[in-house]
Amino acid sequence: MQYDLLRFASVLILSLFIGLLLGYPALCVIAGLIFFTFSQYKELRQLYAWLQRRQDSDSPNQPGIIDDICREIDYTKNRHRVRETKLTGYLKRFQQATGALPDAVVVLGPNGEIEWANKNAQGYLGIRWPQDSELRIANLVRTPALNRYLSSSPDEDSKGLQMISPTSKEMTLEIRVTAYGETQQLLVARDITNIVRTNQMRKDFIANASHELRTPLTVISGYLESFADDSLCPMEWLSHIRQMRKQTNRMQNLIEDLLKLSSLEARTINEDKELVRVPDMLNTIMAEANSLSGALNHQLELVVDDELYVYGSHYQLYSAFSNLVFNAVQYTPAEGKIQVTWYQDKSGAHLLVSDDGLGIAAEHLPRLTERFYRIDKSRSRERGGTGLGLAIVKHVLANHDGQLVIDSKVGEGSIFQCDLPAKIIVSGLLENKTASG
Repeated sequence: MQYDLLRFASVLILSLFIGLLLGYPALCVIAGLIFFTFSQYKELRQLYAWLQRRQDSDSPNQPGIIDDICREIDYTKNRHRVRETKLTGYLKRFQQATGALPDAVVVLGPNGEIEWANKNAQGYLGIRWPQDSELRIANLVRTPALNRYLSSSPDEDSKGLQMISPTSKEMTLEIRVTAYGETQQLLVARDITNIVRTNQMRKDFIANASHELRTPLTVISGYLESFADDSLCPMEWLSHIRQMRKQTNRMQNLIEDLLKLSSLEARTINEDKELVRVPDMLNTIMAEANSLSGALNHQLELVVDDELYVYGSHYQLYSAFSNLVFNAVQYTPAEGKIQVTWYQDKSGAHLLVSDDGLGIAAEHLPRLTERFYRIDKSRSRERGGTGLGLAIVKHVLANHDGQLVIDSKVGEGSIFQCDLPAKIIVSGLLENKTASG
């Protein structure tokens, strides 16, 4: 900058001196300014030509501000080159890492176009890279469920998607999509064929074993009942027979719960979808709960919205709601209070089963819905518990896109809350008006 000012001052002084000698100072000063402007324009043209070449050629050797600009540009180019080298290295490491994964990985643009895919994407999804670059995944993988999943928000479908591979009907894939970068998405497809087969084998084994055990247990139970009612049966046998009958009944309850759980896993909600009159169902359940309470004399209270119905499976919802109410009866001390509430709000329909019983310690709450999990095994066996009730409840609610929320404190009681989504609610009042019309 100082060099340019000095040069400008020199041209100006020299032009003025020559003008004074020739007698035309103003004209010579104007000519000097024109000369200075032309020389600056020539240097800028050289700078512009150097920038247009966009290659690692030497910058124009012009002193002054042009040289300063060239130095800044060279510094910026070098910094950009270093950054580009780092990013290229990161990209190569990312591609190498994802290429080594056993899963298919696809990077999608904001409109679902394929920006990159690893080798497994071809075997799992039929996506070839780079041949399918910039093509929309919906045009290559024509699966409606995948298109719906990709268009849904992460909160709507956080569980992922299971689908049959478009390249092999024998392969089951689990698809998960997460946000990647500012506008991109990262799709990961995992082969879960063996997991699905193992789970199906487990379900089939439980269902078949339960069916096979049901018949002999029924026969044994019948004979034990006959022995107990037989007047010729020795008195010293009766206590043993009562104990055998108790254990047989416990085994029968366990088998019934296993069959019920197997049935829930095998059937979809669409097979049983119907209008469920929940208020009537709850009145029936409370009548059965009152009989179950018997001499314990629980204080049972039912608060329901008589016009709140839902679309779903009557069989499944009855299993879930009755499990919660009957559990409350079984594990609440005599004279205890049990309240069942059925209501709706903006988020959906809710069933609350609350009691003032012993309560559950916080460390047990996360595992209550696991199969066969018991807090106190001896107490559960005494009361005939199978450890499958809450697993059934959880499965039923999941089939209806709902969830089970448990709140309990030791010594204060428990609250079991079933949350059902608003989309399955139907007003009983509207339904009655429609029927009458």
